Amino acid sequence: MGRTNPTYRDALRAIEDRWAEFRRALRRRDQPRFDRLFEYAREHADASGLLNHQNPLVPALFSIDLEQEATLEDHEERLEALEHRLNEQHTDARVSDEETSEPPQ
Repeated sequence: MGRTNPTYRDALRAIEDRWAEFRRALRRRDQPRFDRLFEYAREHADASGLLNHQNPLVPALFSIDLEQEATLEDHEERLEALEHRLNEQHTDARVSDEETSEPPQ
């Protein structure tokens, strides 16, 4: 029988296990954030496995960066939409005030 090479998911699990004590030392509020980082890395495990990098932490960190970039982009789009709506409301309110005010004599 031939040997079986560990998968990238196996390597990622091993990294997570090595960081377990660090996770336990974190404040409770930060532990879910820590877990989320590994969720991000698992989201891209297929692509990371294809890379076959000698250090599996590098594609994990890049995967985390990708997910955080997507989150930032989403927040920026939502912020722009909110700013646009606020500007429209401000403009509408100003026009409404001008229409209802009496002209100067």
